[in-house]
Amino acid sequence: MASDLGKPNSHTAFKSLPLVDISGLYADDLTVRQHTAEQLGQAARDAGFLYVTGHGVPQALIDGLVTRSRAYFEQPLAAKMADYIGLSSNHSGYVPEGEEQFVEGTVDHKEAYDVGFDLQQPERRRPMLGANKWPAFPGFKEDIKAYYDAALALSNRLFRGFALALGLAEDAFTRYVSTPPSQLRLIHYPYNPDAPVDRPGIGAHTDYECFTILLPTAPGLQVLNGAGEWIEVPLVPGAVVINIGDMMEVLSNGAFVATSHRVRKVAEERYAFPLFCACDYDTLIEPVPSLLEPGAQSRYTPVCCGEHLYAQTLQTFSYLKKRLASGELQLPDGAKGLSSFGYQNTPAEQRP
Repeated sequence: MASDLGKPNSHTAFKSLPLVDISGLYADDLTVRQHTAEQLGQAARDAGFLYVTGHGVPQALIDGLVTRSRAYFEQPLAAKMADYIGLSSNHSGYVPEGEEQFVEGTVDHKEAYDVGFDLQQPERRRPMLGANKWPAFPGFKEDIKAYYDAALALSNRLFRGFALALGLAEDAFTRYVSTPPSQLRLIHYPYNPDAPVDRPGIGAHTDYECFTILLPTAPGLQVLNGAGEWIEVPLVPGAVVINIGDMMEVLSNGAFVATSHRVRKVAEERYAFPLFCACDYDTLIEPVPSLLEPGAQSRYTPVCCGEHLYAQTLQTFSYLKKRLASGELQLPDGAKGLSSFGYQNTPAEQRP
């Protein structure tokens, strides 16, 4: 999930994303894991965006995800609207074009299907956490959930790597990750040669959560480097893309900074599969105390992970905005508006 928030540019003027082989994070030897984590951390500091190989997600699961998603989105709109996200109890389902607005008046040119952790215990249900709304489409649940579970396991490995990179105990983050509101989005960017050149697939933003694991099928993604330049992100065979989000920026006390990114008008049909990796719902997101200078005050206001995600979602999706306006739903106490999390906004000369 995304915020329209930019960041001060502490990143390097990179011209391409760094690539890190993280297979060492799976090693039994802590020394090997630490060495790999240092490479992961350096890439996060330099760019906030990186390619990752050696991630351990089987290609068969990736192929199943892409094939099943493509077939689902090829259905008529009426069939997909039977799975409309507004019919769900925990924000899961089909998202038609125009449902989301990150900047008032701006419509992203995409459709999506959102699934989450698929928590089956009704008594533990929260606004962004519960049983998924699975369509009746043949094979959808089996293929999508298989990829989700594998990508979630990868996210736990990355949480451990980022902890080591920050000089923390390896489980400093994973102790707060058991049933997280981590959302997988199946996003379809249709190709429309007649669409205006400046009509985005998705506008410039940073992601709310700790980090994102992105699997794209075609180019189109651009990221903002430390010189204020938009850099293309081509596909790298066998790699997924990782980017730092707002919450990891806060947890790391700004050691890792979230990077603004966008999808411009696509030159071909494109699918993208981001898993937005979060901590458990009630986790308080604030800098890890050992990362603060002695006696220093945090520049970040603590937020509850799940409530922050819920508040941002309430202010983004049309069906939830209507329920807010009617009084059926209310923002959590202390909820922040859109584009208000983390550091300050991107300077005007760097905005798209």
